[in-house]
Amino acid sequence: MTITVSDQITASLAEHGVKRVFFVPGESFLGVTDALLRGARVQLIVCRHESGAGYMAIADGVLNDMPGVCMVSRGPGLSNAMIALHTAHQDATPLVVLVGQVDTKEMGRMALQEQNYSKILADVTKGVIEVNNPSNAAEAIGRAFHLARSGTPGAVAVVLPEDVLTLPAEGAAAPVRPRPLSGPGQAGLAQLKAMIEAAERPVLYVGSAIGNAAAREAVHALAEKFCLPVCTTNRRPHFFDSAHPHYAGYIGIRTPPALLDEIKRCDLLIALGERLTDPVSQSYTFPMQPVPQVPLVHVWPDAQEIGRVWVPALGLACDPATLVEELNQSDASIKSPDARKAWVAHLHALQEKVATPQWEGVEDGVNFAAVVCEINKHLRDDAAITSDAGNFSTFIHRYTRFRKSQVFLSSVVGAMGSGVPMAVAAALADPKRQVIGYVGDGGAMMTGNELATARLYSVAPVLVVADNHAYGTIAMHQRARYPGNEFRPATELFSPDFAAWGRSFGARGISIASHDEIAAKIAEALLPSDVPTIVHVRTSPTQATAWKRLAQ
Repeated sequence: MTITVSDQITASLAEHGVKRVFFVPGESFLGVTDALLRGARVQLIVCRHESGAGYMAIADGVLNDMPGVCMVSRGPGLSNAMIALHTAHQDATPLVVLVGQVDTKEMGRMALQEQNYSKILADVTKGVIEVNNPSNAAEAIGRAFHLARSGTPGAVAVVLPEDVLTLPAEGAAAPVRPRPLSGPGQAGLAQLKAMIEAAERPVLYVGSAIGNAAAREAVHALAEKFCLPVCTTNRRPHFFDSAHPHYAGYIGIRTPPALLDEIKRCDLLIALGERLTDPVSQSYTFPMQPVPQVPLVHVWPDAQEIGRVWVPALGLACDPATLVEELNQSDASIKSPDARKAWVAHLHALQEKVATPQWEGVEDGVNFAAVVCEINKHLRDDAAITSDAGNFSTFIHRYTRFRKSQVFLSSVVGAMGSGVPMAVAAALADPKRQVIGYVGDGGAMMTGNELATARLYSVAPVLVVADNHAYGTIAMHQRARYPGNEFRPATELFSPDFAAWGRSFGARGISIASHDEIAAKIAEALLPSDVPTIVHVRTSPTQATAWKRLAQ
């Protein structure tokens, strides 16, 4: 039997440990589809829209600590997947996208659905690799995986002309390239250790490059060894156990001023595996750009990122997990241990006050805080929680008591539509895991069709829809920026009965319209089930966030 380029690509994906490829079927890559079906080592997940397939691939990659993989057809298929590429690029999440293309003999003629992917993807990928002859097919796959996870992780596109896929393959499947891991060097390590030991009020931010469970465990050990308060960063709340006495709170959009003002009193800020985006830096005010108001240590695996926005006191272009390991192997000699312990305890107490349920009832629907607090009581230690973008997510970040054994999946850049597909992907990765997906009525109508994918593959996430009949975040900003104008027609939404909508897919549908229904109906929703569950919560439009009413 002739080994084709499609067979070789399939073997290369399997060689790299890929378990699932998410896609919407397309004619431009039928050769790869056929090879994957025959190979049986990689599962094909048929999705309902390319944006959903892309989001699922991102979540699958995060869960497996490797680049996720999605496959999209040329032209419209790639265009539909652009939101996932943008998310991976801005979130620094590795993703490999296989893109169909017209036959090589038709290139440059504006053939049906032809696009120049090197141009169109230049701003949202780390690279576009074209497979225009059989000799570079395996190499392209190996290079894509290597590039996607090296330095600053991101998306890489592999373009596959249709006619090349059926040609005889040349060479063997692509072997896995070992990931290059650089250490801080003895001088850098010594300088950082001295800065940590001398500081009285240090703060450690933990970000995306500390992604896997082993690295997060090591950060907990580091915090205890050097008596460091630890903050998790925007949409990475599970990176440090919220019950740990060294947990100092969540730093992202709408960090409460009482906590943020105290963190600003630090005399050393360490950004460990955190790129420092505008939500984390509070729109570049802390740390101040370009010269921070406190000594900043920036640890990131890509030298081009360090110093790009800020002037750090110490920049370490190295693997953050390697740095943590080396610090944990050293001796700690803190200059003012009593002052350090008091500082850690002070920040943790402030965070505990922030996270203590203190919501009030509302007249125009359910305060979503009550729902999140009730769900939090039922979360298992291994739960996977996903969230779409929107003001409703502030309740999740304020009141969910994340544990280090849990996982949180979201579009860090704040793109809508990630909540449902990522919940489906988490359930596919481990059908026995408890999966809770939070989504607003806006996001639910963008990618909620992936509920059909959950039904197709018999997985059962619980999806909680916060329905306030509006694009609530935008309504809040409009009122704040243009007081006196309601702008209701510009943000108001008509939504279906989401419980009935869920039942139309064969899911369980549960509705919550008042506070006295919450406890019983959440308990019902979280009972074991063979089908997905939709919890339709009629939320208050005036309770804009976990912090403020719309009138405020």
